[in-house]
Amino acid sequence: MKTANIAIFERNEEFMQKLKSYFDEASGFTVCAAATTGDEALERLKVTSPDVAVIDTALKGIDGIKLLDYIKSIRPECMSFMISEFDNDKIVNSAISHGAIYYFVKPVSPSVIGERINDVLKDRTYDYKVSSELRDKRRTSSLDEKISNIFTTIGIPPHIKGYVYLREGIKMAVEDPSIINKVTKELYPKIGEKFTTTSSKVERAIRHAIEVAWNRGRTDAISSVFGARVYIGNERPTNSEFIALVADKLILENFI
Repeated sequence: MKTANIAIFERNEEFMQKLKSYFDEASGFTVCAAATTGDEALERLKVTSPDVAVIDTALKGIDGIKLLDYIKSIRPECMSFMISEFDNDKIVNSAISHGAIYYFVKPVSPSVIGERINDVLKDRTYDYKVSSELRDKRRTSSLDEKISNIFTTIGIPPHIKGYVYLREGIKMAVEDPSIINKVTKELYPKIGEKFTTTSSKVERAIRHAIEVAWNRGRTDAISSVFGARVYIGNERPTNSEFIALVADKLILENFI
């Protein structure tokens, strides 16, 4: 696997050193920058070119959100991951809208962060293989962005494991709608193979992601996404039903 340059910007010195030690020892990564304040981070970014950035929302001086904007302006291909002490929808949505791919809530271990980053790196590698013909058919917003916007609206947080599995399942269903009838035999195994895990873990993680969204009670938001009050109260869709709903919505909007 190609080595990825990673920048670590974490206000807590002890945790920053733990992250740095973890990625120094992890295969596939080179720590190219580390800092505990936003101002220091900005200076590091002027002389380095990270492929991945791990950013604390509460950096002193220039905060994490502003740093996200700066990274997008100078290196839009850099993948940014936010970490925070706050599990707050407003902050999460702000981080995602400013370019963060994932949002981790402390306490979180370096190994969990590393695992999620590897998941996304694998996903990006797969995405590069998508044919140029399919890319040309996409509108200004990519399929990934549209799915992420739907997840944000209905309340599926990007820091849980099921987020990436569910997104992958929806993409597969958009490209091949018939796979929704073969969820157990094909969809779960293919996701599991891609992310080096089992079908049962994929199924459980996706179910958990959907449960999280429904437990947040955003019925109006869910109805606005799907155009109808398709599920009410504690009733929620099965994994295959949810994947089919989102995939159908995207297909109807000509995102294939």
